[in-house]
Amino acid sequence: MELLIIPLLFALIALFVPKQFLRYYALIGGLVSTAVAVGHVVTYVPADLYVSVFDPNWASTFGLTYKMGYDGISLIMIVLTNLVTFLILLSNFNGTLASNRMFTSMVFFMQVGLLGVFLSMDGLLFYVFWEISLIPVFLIFLWFGAPGRKADLIKFFIYTFVGSLAMLFALMMLKVGGSGFEGAASFSWEDLMKVQLGTTSALWVMGGFFLAFAVKIPLFPFHGWQPETYVKSPMAGTMLLSALMLKMALYGMMRWMLPMAPEAIESYTMPVVVLGTIGVIYAAILAIRQKNIKRTFAFASISHVGLIAAGIVVMSYDAMTGAVIQMVNHSLVAVGLFLAAEVIDRRLGTNEYENLGGIAKQAPRFAFWFGAIVFAGISIPLTSGFIGEFLLIRGVYFYDMTWGILIGTTLILACVYTFRAYQLSMNGPSKNFNFPDLTWNETAVFFVLMVLIVFIGVYPQMIVEVIEPSLKTLLDNIHSSQNIAH
Repeated sequence: MELLIIPLLFALIALFVPKQFLRYYALIGGLVSTAVAVGHVVTYVPADLYVSVFDPNWASTFGLTYKMGYDGISLIMIVLTNLVTFLILLSNFNGTLASNRMFTSMVFFMQVGLLGVFLSMDGLLFYVFWEISLIPVFLIFLWFGAPGRKADLIKFFIYTFVGSLAMLFALMMLKVGGSGFEGAASFSWEDLMKVQLGTTSALWVMGGFFLAFAVKIPLFPFHGWQPETYVKSPMAGTMLLSALMLKMALYGMMRWMLPMAPEAIESYTMPVVVLGTIGVIYAAILAIRQKNIKRTFAFASISHVGLIAAGIVVMSYDAMTGAVIQMVNHSLVAVGLFLAAEVIDRRLGTNEYENLGGIAKQAPRFAFWFGAIVFAGISIPLTSGFIGEFLLIRGVYFYDMTWGILIGTTLILACVYTFRAYQLSMNGPSKNFNFPDLTWNETAVFFVLMVLIVFIGVYPQMIVEVIEPSLKTLLDNIHSSQNIAH
């Protein structure tokens, strides 16, 4: 339980820490959380599959069991959450929000919500933590976002509220039962997995989960809330949304959507592959057309996650492995790209391309690290993105050659919008402004990101060995349920 208790304590204590010490306090909190998560990885034995964190061995009157634990897949997401939270706090060390008690507290509270999502082995508990994680990011957007955010805040709330209600409907349907099937004994993951759904019921259950996750990823055409929310959130909020929050939706597809309604997988696979492919191409084209670097990266995020979602529903072992690796890669690259946009905005007060150019001449250190992240973003060999995208595209290709070729255009389109962003901001004639080079903390974040990206690219077994037994067991459970249904 220390995985949850530590960030919760840091969130509460942050409200009382003197402002002059708050930035140091935040770094300590992020570092301690990361160290604890790494400790769990060191002691984790993949063959054990599942490690229980909390299990009172009883259920409430309405079926809540409070079960919490992790397997290899969950553990990777837990480490990623704690590490990225630390890097976000480190990148914000010199920012104005670093001395704001409410901001620091909300970051830690969101970390608690995300960790709860990845630890929950009870459907209702998963839903509760899902909602908890939305509150801090909503408040960060409300309190610290850019002017004119009210309409975007309402849109963000409506999208997420509707998606959450759909997931709650699916969970309640599994628990209560319906025409032709009996409900689960409790909300525990194991009991919900045992429910034998009819085809129609399975379509409804998977539809509820899919709507909630499609909104949060976001998949085309459920992405309407995302671009302006990313642009008008403070940079730390954007990093939390892009690097972490959408990962809980992709994780939810693997852990909850597919196992809970295996009878409907065949009906949903092609539509999700199609929507993911459309999202890859559509969002990439929009990214190429943007005049603001932060908005470019917002649409780039939509493009990349469409490939991950498509790979997950294909449900081959290689594609699932690629999905987990790419989820990690996307988080690392997203932090790097949005940090680059923040570095520019902090110094110039703008992210519009028309006001940028020639920065590389004044800030060569920034030019180098931004360029390194750009190459990581286009998934060149020896980076984590290369491994993840190769396995995902391969998985979709073997499912359907045509859609595999179409979704593979992400490799070309990513080069266009990413190199364009770098070219328009860093190269060209110098504008009439002074651009100080990177601070120590900004350099440290870029360094850590690139070390991890290259290390995973060279040695992906670091992740594969942790997730392999859990992933195979998950796929076996899903396939077994499908066979029973048939």
